Amino acid sequence: FRTTDVTGIIKLPEGVEMVMPGDNVQMEITLITPIAIEEGLRFAIREGGRTVGSGVVAKMLAD
Repeated sequence: FRTTDVTGIIKLPEGVEMVMPGDNVQMEITLITPIAIEEGLRFAIREGGRTVGSGVVAKMLAD
């Protein structure tokens, strides 16, 4: 069990401006602070104290 709070920048696929409940999308997230993370790790996206999305790390990209 591990948890952390890290700010990140989300890059949606070209042509996608918004993701609605029930949508599935692959996105690229650049974390502001480096943390230990691995493929297959589940995560939540929170905004204003509310969970607005969730996902699974599919692939790690080099800087």
